[in-house]
Amino acid sequence: MSAGKHCEIERKYLIRYPDIKTLQAQKDVQQWEIVQIYLTVSGPGETRRIRQVVSGGEIKYYKTFKKRLTDLSNEEDEGEIDQLEFIHLSQEQQPGCKPLGKTRYRIPYQGHILEFDIYPFWKDRAILEIELERENEGAAIPEYVHIIRDVSADPAYKNRSLAENVVYEEI
Repeated sequence: MSAGKHCEIERKYLIRYPDIKTLQAQKDVQQWEIVQIYLTVSGPGETRRIRQVVSGGEIKYYKTFKKRLTDLSNEEDEGEIDQLEFIHLSQEQQPGCKPLGKTRYRIPYQGHILEFDIYPFWKDRAILEIELERENEGAAIPEYVHIIRDVSADPAYKNRSLAENVVYEEI
């Protein structure tokens, strides 16, 4: 996770549900169990969230504020917080948004970090996110990944949207 204020540029893909054993077998894979809670916002294009991340038996807490710049870019301010601040901020949960749980597999691949988000409500699909240096940058995709389509600009596949209403379209 990046700390402090920065520009986040990422592509997001809807993919067929991956073979979990294949993900777990990748070199230098990290597995994170994440619960994120979306908080009330003050303006359009803004997102505020808190997140609990369990990895390697350790629990960490983060708060993130995002401001949408383009379909691929956000201004992001992210930092680690303690459990008390996490509990305090959770009282600002956005009405209608449920806490969103997922398992994330972070895999280094050809100069990028691939982030596979596996949600408990889908058994046929998942999300792959790839952070980029520039919007027009390409990124290699391993052959074990079956992309359905790029959903970077599709608001229905933003995590905040999934916390409100899960997408169950035919794929």
